[in-house]
Amino acid sequence: MIFTPYGWPEPDEAYVAPTAFLDSDSTEVRNFATVVVGAETDPVQQAVKLFYAVRDGFRYDPFSIWLSPESFTASSVLHKGHGFCITKAVLLAAAARAVGIPAAIGLSDVINHFTSDKLKEAMGHREVFIHHGYAVLHLDGQWLKAAPAFNIELCQRFGVPPTEFDGRSDAVLQKYDADNNIRMEYLRDHGFWSDLPFNRVKDDMEGYYPAGFNYGSGGARGDRFTAEAEARR
Repeated sequence: MIFTPYGWPEPDEAYVAPTAFLDSDSTEVRNFATVVVGAETDPVQQAVKLFYAVRDGFRYDPFSIWLSPESFTASSVLHKGHGFCITKAVLLAAAARAVGIPAAIGLSDVINHFTSDKLKEAMGHREVFIHHGYAVLHLDGQWLKAAPAFNIELCQRFGVPPTEFDGRSDAVLQKYDADNNIRMEYLRDHGFWSDLPFNRVKDDMEGYYPAGFNYGSGGARGDRFTAEAEARR
């Protein structure tokens, strides 16, 4: 695994190769990417199609985190139909590699006001979200950040503009909601990886969050996060 703590990676073969988590050579990921891009041959437009397919086709569910390696592969997100910021970023990066677009994983710490009382409680009332994950795609000679975490339905229910991606500029999570209230603050970037640094994520999350949050607090009982957004409308 290649780690680039400062600056941007060199977009060499390591960023188009399949990995343990970005399993772009799996039948599931290859089929997903092929169907999404269709007849499109322009990498920029392919990336845009893949971004929206992951953003809106897979429900954001922070209550279903399970810190086991098999839960963090791109193919597992396809099986489950939902994920959270890291696993949705893994799926986007793997799908991009499946069509030949160099991709990496980025991690940042953020303050996320786009949350709920039950999620705050599950997190042990931590203000900072550690290891917010996003994909990094190399398009037209530049690396772009692309965070497909929040599906459009969830954004509409919370009254937050969705993150949009045009394949030519970064698509990070939105700072303000529709009423111009601050919703997301990026605190620090931790760099970029050619594969998901699962052990680092697992160790840090286990040391920071309560055990219940790290191991499926509420996910088995349905989509609690969307339900809470609906209740607040």
